[in-house]
Amino acid sequence: MGKIKTHKASAKRFSLTATGKVKMNHSEHRHNLGKKNAKRKRHLRKGAIMSESMAKNIRRLINE
Repeated sequence: MGKIKTHKASAKRFSLTATGKVKMNHSEHRHNLGKKNAKRKRHLRKGAIMSESMAKNIRRLINE
């Protein structure tokens, strides 16, 4: 049985913290920013921690 390959698209989008949590960036901060208010855009700039139920799948994809 071979090794599991890293899913490169996921590896570029997600990273792990030292404790093993999955870090991600918010979506919807690329275009159509004129119709979003300043508070919403400011909060979208910051990273986020993925929920543990989804993080299990991402850890498997990025092989960490």
